[in-house]
Amino acid sequence: QVHLVESGGGLVQAGGSLRLSCAASGSIFSINAMRWYRQAPGNERELVAAITSAGSTNYADSVKGRFTISRDNAKNTVYLQMNSLKPEDTAVYSCNAFGRLLPERGRQWIDFNSWGQGTQVTVSS
Repeated sequence: QVHLVESGGGLVQAGGSLRLSCAASGSIFSINAMRWYRQAPGNERELVAAITSAGSTNYADSVKGRFTISRDNAKNTVYLQMNSLKPEDTAVYSCNAFGRLLPERGRQWIDFNSWGQGTQVTVSS
């Protein structure tokens, strides 16, 4: 199993910045893509940003120009740099990764799709 742990959330004033981190660990694995989602009370979960193994990135229109997703393959970590934060960015931010893993004592690679527990981001006005 691949475990994801998010960190970096907190309380920040409008216009401020935060950097979220998501570290993957566990089985022998290869990640094809990692994504950041967010969900605010009363709203559906929203895809914020994604980065593929090839380095391609996608952003929600609401965060383009303000958020940047990046990765550090050596550390199995993905980051979300959030600048010019707005109150509407307030949400629980969750990391998602999918790819392949090799179970302990296993002979066959299997697909995985893992989620972190989430980190709270609150932007005050």
